[in-house]
Amino acid sequence: MSFVWESTVFTIIAFLLLLWLLSKYALGPLMGVMEQRRQLVQDQMKTAEESRLQASQQLEEQKQALQQARKEAYDIIEQSKLTSTKQADDIMQSAKAEATRLKNEAVSDIEVEKNKAIAALRSQVGGMSVMIASKIIEKQIDEKSQEQLVDQYLKEVESK
Repeated sequence: MSFVWESTVFTIIAFLLLLWLLSKYALGPLMGVMEQRRQLVQDQMKTAEESRLQASQQLEEQKQALQQARKEAYDIIEQSKLTSTKQADDIMQSAKAEATRLKNEAVSDIEVEKNKAIAALRSQVGGMSVMIASKIIEKQIDEKSQEQLVDQYLKEVESK
């Protein structure tokens, strides 16, 4: 076996030509497709990361909104409790004031009726005293008869 230069040179030229054709028509487009694929994967990863960040941000915003809503609900409940307590106190105060007013009216009505009764009793006692005195003067009776007459008139007054 001998070494043939021509065949080695021809093989090297054929190999270089094949390498050039493969790089131009096969490896170039293949590398382009691979680069596009790499770029697509990077874009998708970037988009996924942005989506994850947006979702995280929205979740945080929703948590804050929920926390704010809970705080507002708590404030509304507390305000309602204060309002109801104030209304209950107002109702109690007005009821006490009304009771005091009614009591005062009743006391004044009782006082008026008492004064009327005393005035009526005085007029009746005065009239009876005059009648007793006139009968005593008319009869000129002794002390025992006079006592019986006074007792009789007092019984009449009690019955009236």
